[in-house]
Amino acid sequence: MPCLIPDFLELVDQLPAVGRHRTDRWTRYDVAGRTFGYLWPATRTVGLKQTIAEQLALVAERPAVFEVQFTAGAFGWVVVRLEGVERDELAELTFEAWRLSAPVDLVDERADVLPT
Repeated sequence: MPCLIPDFLELVDQLPAVGRHRTDRWTRYDVAGRTFGYLWPATRTVGLKQTIAEQLALVAERPAVFEVQFTAGAFGWVVVRLEGVERDELAELTFEAWRLSAPVDLVDERADVLPT
């Protein structure tokens, strides 16, 4: 079943120490001051931090669902069309984005427990 905005919000709410910063067009999500995602309600898309290798693999595999947003250092941000992914896949992508940004102590405390 394709994802909707409430699915993304429920997943983010399960991750520790997440900050939200709203504007009139998007919401930015961070952990310990480091951004890991964006939500654009008007387009029903999210932008998530990934490794560059994962960014390229996602876009190559399903360009109708994923697109390159930008790269910064060792990270490749990917735009995800929510209606093109299942909740379990969105959970993995969101968790990985959070984990790439979170302090080591939070990552260790959370271990590999995905949001559901």
